Amino acid sequence: MPTRRAALTLIGASAFAAGGITAVLAAPGDDEVLTEAKVLRDPDTPVAGNPNGNITIVEWSDYNCPYCRKLEPELRQVVQDDGKVRLVMKDWPILGPVSVTAARTALAAKFQDKYHQAHDAMMGVSSRLTEPRINELLAAAGVDMDRLKRDLAGHGSDIDALLKRNNEQAEAFGFRGTPAFIVGKYRVPGVLSMAEFEQVIADARKAKMN
Repeated sequence: MPTRRAALTLIGASAFAAGGITAVLAAPGDDEVLTEAKVLRDPDTPVAGNPNGNITIVEWSDYNCPYCRKLEPELRQVVQDDGKVRLVMKDWPILGPVSVTAARTALAAKFQDKYHQAHDAMMGVSSRLTEPRINELLAAAGVDMDRLKRDLAGHGSDIDALLKRNNEQAEAFGFRGTPAFIVGKYRVPGVLSMAEFEQVIADARKAKMN
């Protein structure tokens, strides 16, 4: 039986001109959607793990995606155990209006340095989110809800612009659902086990050296 690793795609050398992801996979007119700076180093995108890690994992996820929730603790464990992985967290709300609300709310929490608390609270539940449930979870996680409302109003256009960039990148990479990943030079469309993630990280380090 083929393993999940058989579905991995090594992004071709032509897509890494000048050492970075280029617009090779982007549609014409996308203004270089897949540049290394935009995919790996967007200053508005939250980062976990080791910010100076030698391998970057970029994750596109939706708070209402059951696969994302199942994978979350395993991925975090792999990142923690490795110690040299930089995890870039791209909110990609594709499962309906509540997913959009959840993503916008988490990103608004970033302005009070509570993105990770908001993210973990919403990923840590097993039932489908609703707007009242989102507010309940974030308040319980220590998010200042009055400040959150002000930040949603004051930074709403910036948040929406970030979500648009995340979506354009995911579509340019050809992802069709969440979760989806770039691990080093590998495109990973779907869920991996902890052992498979560890192997892909090792493969990505080897590919980086070649």
